[in-house]
Amino acid sequence: MHNTALYSYSKISNMQTTMLKAKLHRATVTHSELGYEGSCAIDGKILDFSGIREYEQIQIYNINTGGRFTTYAIRAEDGSGIFSVNGAAARLACQGDLIIVCAFVVLNEKEMESYKPTLVYFNENNDVTHSSHSIPVQAA
Repeated sequence: MHNTALYSYSKISNMQTTMLKAKLHRATVTHSELGYEGSCAIDGKILDFSGIREYEQIQIYNINTGGRFTTYAIRAEDGSGIFSVNGAAARLACQGDLIIVCAFVVLNEKEMESYKPTLVYFNENNDVTHSSHSIPVQAA
């Protein structure tokens, strides 16, 4: 890439970039309900903690199958540990599958200067083990 290209991007003041807002890492699917209305029910306390809103678009990455799909979040009972993949999405994740749930936000250059995502990590019972605002640097 030429330096002139880098320079021209830095001059665009109204440019917006889609950034990771929240990541729910290695949650276990507790239910897969083909006949249920709604797309992915997530424990309400986890939604609140992560900043993911009900009806917000999310992407789900199935660690077991490698499948990826887009859906929306709905609120499950607070403290239940529920991650229920519902409706047509139930064909893409089964009870017991490990998933990563991501939500994204569009930010301008100024907002990106201090922005950090919320990253939430789970054990096999969907208990939060820890959270962070950055992913460790991958080493060689």
